[in-house]
Amino acid sequence: MKHFNKIFLLVTALVALSCDSEIEDIAPENDLSAEVIFSTFTTIDAATVGIYDGMQDGGFIGQPEYISDYMSDNVNFVGSFPTLQDIRDFNANATNTSIAGQWFDIFDVIRDANNIIINLPGVDPANVSFISASNSANFETLRTQFIGEAHFSRALANFQGVNMFAQPFQFSNGSNLGMPLVTEFFEGDVEPFRLARSTVNETHAFIESDLIIAMNSLPETNDIRASSTAARALLSRLYLYREQWNDAATMANEVIGTSGFSLAPDFTFYNNPSSEHIFRVINQPDDPAFGNPFDLYYNPTSNNGRGDLTFSDDLIAAFEAEPGDFRFSLSIEDVDASDNAARFTTKYPNGATSESDPNVLRMGEMYLNRAEANLRGGTTIGDTPLNDVNAIRLRAGLAPLTAVTLDDILLERRKELAFEGHRRMDLLRNNLNLRPDGGAISAPGSDKVILPIPTDELNANPNAAQNPGY
Repeated sequence: MKHFNKIFLLVTALVALSCDSEIEDIAPENDLSAEVIFSTFTTIDAATVGIYDGMQDGGFIGQPEYISDYMSDNVNFVGSFPTLQDIRDFNANATNTSIAGQWFDIFDVIRDANNIIINLPGVDPANVSFISASNSANFETLRTQFIGEAHFSRALANFQGVNMFAQPFQFSNGSNLGMPLVTEFFEGDVEPFRLARSTVNETHAFIESDLIIAMNSLPETNDIRASSTAARALLSRLYLYREQWNDAATMANEVIGTSGFSLAPDFTFYNNPSSEHIFRVINQPDDPAFGNPFDLYYNPTSNNGRGDLTFSDDLIAAFEAEPGDFRFSLSIEDVDASDNAARFTTKYPNGATSESDPNVLRMGEMYLNRAEANLRGGTTIGDTPLNDVNAIRLRAGLAPLTAVTLDDILLERRKELAFEGHRRMDLLRNNLNLRPDGGAISAPGSDKVILPIPTDELNANPNAAQNPGY
């Protein structure tokens, strides 16, 4: 009999059909059989919603992003957690519990996505109890949508994993080890899950396949759930990381041209509904992020945070080199966890409640993806790199450039996407050291710029391979 560990019951109207609906985590139910889960439309939808609930765990969205920023030159980590200090100092090991939590949170989302991908296609609607005639009449459309959401979620999970636990494509043209590609749903037999790690190229191809399915299965807009636009946006990032310039520019261009999505006029879009958002993790006061959320670490103690994550001096200098940048005003001065004067971002203001909504994909990135891909590919798909960069600068209150270089684009990426987890990969894929004058330990290709495979995984899986240097 098939089982899964968590299912979260949806108690509001269908999220896909109501802009005002909320995903609420009611309670986990253990040992629910697939026959029960897929016997009613309510539980089928709840199983799909449960995938998003897994994304609220800070080990999936939260910790990987802030680790990426403080492993690089954007953020200081001044907190007292030894496991996070070790990552900061490039001194982590395979028993690091923060890293283990991140690894297994990724596979929790993959598990829940596989439940839908494997079991939902074979469900006979004649055996399903529906909550409304509309759901019954539209079941085939909704079935396709739910499966598409699961493919998107699995792709995002594997992309999170391969970026943190594997050297980037540029290290060896993708022939190095990536992620174990789990396509089964756990039924009690562990053997199908004792997988060797696939290469980065194989992992990327798997992610691409999932995203193409999602792109062809989902509506262009889908409220706060995954959409075909989100799949295109993540494909744009994947292709950019792989230096497939034409594909990256094309996907970003398609997103930019999609009705309902546009560059917001200002920066009030954080934690508010906006055309800027392509996909974000929604947290609510009664259903907040849990584990290691952005809010707690990025806020000073005066705003009920820990005061652990602050602007680096290098990032402050980058902003101060061109005064008047509105993005620098998304910050406050306070004191950090060590009672030293420091600057904090205000992108995640809810230190007490962990209800900020971290952006996973947004329009600012798409303009910068298109600009970089067109510049490096020698193309002008959709627009010129100069116009795209100047669109970002105009919103930030900066004067337009008259010419643009790769360094200009990387600087705009740094300032536009600061505290959103992009900086580490932007540096590594461009063969730049993670730290100014950081030396060999933080240089591209160094062993410790990626995370170790956790000891628990190695002990449970004899086919797993550790990363070099651990």
